[in-house]
Amino acid sequence: MADGMLGRLAKWLRFMGYDTAYDSHASDPELARRCRSENRVLLTRDQELASRRGLRSLLIHAENLQDQLREVVVGLGRPEEPPLRRCGVCNSILQPVDREFVRPRAPKYIVQTHREFRYCPACDRIYWPGTHYQRIQEGLDALGQSLTDHTREDA
Repeated sequence: MADGMLGRLAKWLRFMGYDTAYDSHASDPELARRCRSENRVLLTRDQELASRRGLRSLLIHAENLQDQLREVVVGLGRPEEPPLRRCGVCNSILQPVDREFVRPRAPKYIVQTHREFRYCPACDRIYWPGTHYQRIQEGLDALGQSLTDHTREDA
């Protein structure tokens, strides 16, 4: 669970395969209650919130996204799920769908030029491996290389 200051991080964690809840409007007590009841780790930049008793948390120090992602992977380990399996908006598991399902929901050009599609049943979004997907994959690859380099420096 990420606090309200870490929305961009939450989206990228979903892309990476982490089960990530995010609520930008929740109060600190609500975040803590939800993390406890759902057995989640709270990611926060708020030291006071991170230090609450009985709350598993990871204090995020970095300002930029790449360093924040590195902090999460180092602090929590790599996700169990494969990347690009969750909706970046709502966190639901994406379902593979065929062209006929996508045809009335996506631009004609996309339907004609792509073969692989995923659908979010919770928020009705369609995903396909276009340029946005390539940028996400490049970002994940860069993070993986950064983590490998970071591990070598620590050895």
